Amino acid sequence: MFQRTYVMIKPDAVERRLIGRIVSRLEDVGLTIERMELAEVTREQAEANYAEHAGKPFYPGLIEYVTSGPVVKMVVSGEEAVAVVRKLMGATNPKDAAPGTIRGDFGLSLDANIVHGSDSPESAEREIGIFFS
Repeated sequence: MFQRTYVMIKPDAVERRLIGRIVSRLEDVGLTIERMELAEVTREQAEANYAEHAGKPFYPGLIEYVTSGPVVKMVVSGEEAVAVVRKLMGATNPKDAAPGTIRGDFGLSLDANIVHGSDSPESAEREIGIFFS
């Protein structure tokens, strides 16, 4: 099934100049970058995007991290795009992510885990709306 999903290259990856390598991985598996923008995430956008984590111990640090520097926001599309991106990203914690995944190859810590991708088609549409109004 053709889908659209939201992908964000997080501040640590932008700072480490990994944008091209991450985008290449998405395109190498046949996904299309429909829209891409280098931008700062506002606190309001971060809080809306991660609302399901509000109240959890890691939430304040997550909001601080994702607003700490520029990110690359993308709308990515293709067959089963949500699942394909999730597989490419690897486990949330880079130490658990398989080699060959984005987080497995580039991630340094759970707190700075390189990339965000929507976890469902419904989340994708909500997140695209947050970041591309």
